[in-house]
Amino acid sequence: MQPSRFPDFHVVRGSLDRRERGVSIVTLVIALCLMLTSALTAQAAQNNTPRRGRTVHRTEAAALDADPLDATDARFLLTRTGFEANASEVAAYIGMSREQAVDALLAGARTEAATPPPAWVTEPIPSVDVRRAWTQDERRDDQREQSRRYDELRGWWVREMVTTRSPLTERMTLFWHDHFPSGEDKVHYPRLMFRQNALLRRDSLGNFGDLLHAVSKDPAMLQYLDGAGSRKGRPNENFGREVMELFTLGEGHYSQRDVTEAARAYTGWTLDPNTLAYQFNPKIHDDGDKTVLGQMGAFDGDQVLDILLAQPETATFITTELWREFISETPDPAQIAPIAERFRASHYDIKTALRGLFLSDAFWDERNRGVLVKSPAEFVVGAVREFDIGYADQDATALAVQVRNFGENLFYPPNVKGWPGGENWINSSTLLARKQFIEQLFRATEAHGMGPAAANAKTSAMSGSMSAPMSNMMSDAVMKPAAIQRPHPGLRFDLDAWLAGYNTTPAARPDLSTQLQLQRAVLAVSPADAIEPDVTSSAYLRALLMDPAYQLK
Repeated sequence: MQPSRFPDFHVVRGSLDRRERGVSIVTLVIALCLMLTSALTAQAAQNNTPRRGRTVHRTEAAALDADPLDATDARFLLTRTGFEANASEVAAYIGMSREQAVDALLAGARTEAATPPPAWVTEPIPSVDVRRAWTQDERRDDQREQSRRYDELRGWWVREMVTTRSPLTERMTLFWHDHFPSGEDKVHYPRLMFRQNALLRRDSLGNFGDLLHAVSKDPAMLQYLDGAGSRKGRPNENFGREVMELFTLGEGHYSQRDVTEAARAYTGWTLDPNTLAYQFNPKIHDDGDKTVLGQMGAFDGDQVLDILLAQPETATFITTELWREFISETPDPAQIAPIAERFRASHYDIKTALRGLFLSDAFWDERNRGVLVKSPAEFVVGAVREFDIGYADQDATALAVQVRNFGENLFYPPNVKGWPGGENWINSSTLLARKQFIEQLFRATEAHGMGPAAANAKTSAMSGSMSAPMSNMMSDAVMKPAAIQRPHPGLRFDLDAWLAGYNTTPAARPDLSTQLQLQRAVLAVSPADAIEPDVTSSAYLRALLMDPAYQLK
């Protein structure tokens, strides 16, 4: 087996023998969290350390770019820009140059979801008179119904992520949902969030200027940032501040006066009280002169947005956010600057920015692989896509619940800054939940005829890959409780069929070549933990998915 890139995290046989066998599950998951954090730190620390690899020297970039993609590179591209890819998706990109692969990826982007939405998204919103006439019980019933519909909407979106032919589109829709957050806590009707979701998808790889203008007047955004009630003489500054700090310029590139003056320009952007559709009310709009970022005039809201788009800081800020999403948490201003310049020169064509990032030296540098943590949506959707997991009646609501349990409740961001992301996705609770999800997948193999004996053999083989105390802790705390580890009733994982793609079976002992193939198929970097030799293929795969490296991309 190839050496680990994280040598400090190998489990040394017998090293835990001095510990008491009664170590709690809390201690275990905290240790696993520390392992993941240390793995990220170790991987990031190598960014400035010369090493053998395919992209060590910038002078080699031109020659290396001409090399066709192998399976590892193709899988990396598709995972970083979408979700975990299955073998057929990877095969389509093998042999392409980097430029050909990136162009194919961008050309395949879609603007509409293929999954039929819930029927209620087209229902009219109850009029003001109807809502005012509701009794307290009717209001409570309506609240429960809208909550149920939000759960259904989350399931709809997760299903679209799982089945989409353009994972990049859904990743970008997720990115913009986090960049322009709106949510259930202030948007009562989920059909408004559905419409915003459709808007984000439509412009996800289109023009950022068009997207900014559209989302700024989107009913869900007007409710979330209290813009609908902003009027002359009483302007609400929430949107005026956030559009500068979080959506365009970033901190340090505007003043409080700019916020105050811009807020006046957005007055009059309101909602029809009966339909909750956007409407402009000139009677409550402040049409006086304003001074924003050194420019003075009787600006309206759209003109202020254009002033923000004209600032070079906006192109740099958005490009930097995309860098954090797709390359690393440590942006390189020197590499970002030319990409941002081209982005601005293109009048904010998002594909121009993405193409620049995806063809950059930094994107392909092996030192930037395995330095980002998978978001909950990426973790769940990636596993379902890569392993072709079936689920009951094609209803992904239960999968959306898993995403929520891991810390990412779609259509309900924690605040106007969205989800903190990165290493914040992992704590003792969410890491344990992620590992339990993997256990559910393996137990779901029984839906394909794998009997109890085979399942027990897998568990025994997995236990054999750990030192005794660790094996007992994992078995007692994670594998044993049937109430927790009972297979999800809707999940179906055909482990035999998946392993057949690597010329092995669940009960077979994989040779070194097969082990490496499995590693490269599911991990962005080498395993953090050592795996006991002479285990079955199913146990080896399970160990890889339980490894801290599986949380990375």
